[in-house]
Amino acid sequence: MKKILVVDDEEKIRSIIRKYGEFEGYEVSEACNGMDAIQKVKSGGDYDVIIMDVMMPELDGFSACSEIKKIKDVPVIMLSARGEEYDRIHGFEAGVDDYVVKPFSPKELMMRVKVVTSRSKTETSEADIFKYEGLEINFTARTVSIDGKRIEMSPKEYELLFYLVRNRNIALEREKLITEVWGYDYYGDDRTLDTHIKLLRNSLGEYRKLLITLRGVGYRFEA
Repeated sequence: MKKILVVDDEEKIRSIIRKYGEFEGYEVSEACNGMDAIQKVKSGGDYDVIIMDVMMPELDGFSACSEIKKIKDVPVIMLSARGEEYDRIHGFEAGVDDYVVKPFSPKELMMRVKVVTSRSKTETSEADIFKYEGLEINFTARTVSIDGKRIEMSPKEYELLFYLVRNRNIALEREKLITEVWGYDYYGDDRTLDTHIKLLRNSLGEYRKLLITLRGVGYRFEA
């Protein structure tokens, strides 16, 4: 049975998510704030996904997510009443895997949980490295370096970049990227892709030129 940790200072919200989560067959635990969530993860809570509100007392969701990611790479779905691009970017930079704007549909939230928890990660058994001038990408170690300096990115930035580079010089449609990086049953809007492309370009610095926009089609990594 897969485990969900619901983090929200509103008991009503936690109760609704618990009800739908248990109906879908998940084991659901609760935390009333960010500090409580961090402690539960530190104590060995082996969660498959964390659903966390942004605005909470003691520690906000973004800060809690960043701390949790240092302990364990567990997927985080953020809940927020704010859906502006700035807030989404802030969340993805903190390591959030998905972003749901309140008020939300519990059924839609469960669909997103299903996608996040069923997503498979491909691993390679030996060193697999891509180099272009000062850019170096190590697929096995999941690291990206520019001129010898390690670049820190969110989990989804890594996955998106790795997929683009592995399929370099190929025109990739938006739908194809969303399907391959977020999952076949991704239940969200394509603004998530645009936001991550923007973040990825910022992370790549001078090598952002390698990420080509194909208007009306999608993107291509050209190297």
